[in-house]
Amino acid sequence: MNVRNTNVDRTRPYAVRAEHIDVPVGDGPPMGAYVARPTAPGQFPGVLVGMELFGVDAAVRDVCDRLAELGFVALAPDFHHQTAPGSELPRDAAGRERGFELLGLMTRATVLSDVGAAIDHLHQADSESVSMVGLSLGGHIAYLSATEFALAATVVFYGGWLPTTDIPIGCPEPTLSLPPEITGRLLFLVGEEDHVVPPAEQREIADALRVAGIRHEMVVHPGVGHGFLHTDPTTSADAWRRVHALLTSAGH
Repeated sequence: MNVRNTNVDRTRPYAVRAEHIDVPVGDGPPMGAYVARPTAPGQFPGVLVGMELFGVDAAVRDVCDRLAELGFVALAPDFHHQTAPGSELPRDAAGRERGFELLGLMTRATVLSDVGAAIDHLHQADSESVSMVGLSLGGHIAYLSATEFALAATVVFYGGWLPTTDIPIGCPEPTLSLPPEITGRLLFLVGEEDHVVPPAEQREIADALRVAGIRHEMVVHPGVGHGFLHTDPTTSADAWRRVHALLTSAGH
């Protein structure tokens, strides 16, 4: 467990307590997760953080910490827990290759079961409302989860493979074509030069959201590619402002 005091920054006022926990999932083994929460007393909205291919690594934990600093209980489930629990892969070619292997072992049913268990955990920990922020693979999971659960808000950072059946969680029909039963607001953030979500897919996603009547905002950040939250400070700062505004309006 660690405690980090960030009271100096008025936009990130809460000191944070973070720890690794186990979340019960049905009758199977528990799912590991990283959770960060404000140390201040009181109830705080919950936010699930959907990991990238690489697992719940330092970058994902940092997202959780930052959300906790902003006044949320942020929980990042280990979606690799059924096949390679605790995997934290390097962000290089070998790590990406292994990540895709593990992605190929996920199913839509098991991922939704894991998300449901994580939502239940946050409710039991006194978070009345729960939202989700997902990164890349986690963005796909966040969109999928919004079609299944009553999330207060959903943030999709450059979620890949939504219009295709290229990954098992996008089967049997593309996630984008699922019944549009998304009740909370959705924010989709993507880079103009994203190779995982290229411009043609960006337009397809935007059209589908509009036709379905989903309350949403789609932001295409100019001049940046995939993963900008971790690599481009200026774009990241703009994205965080949007995320904070949405989650605050949804969670209070």
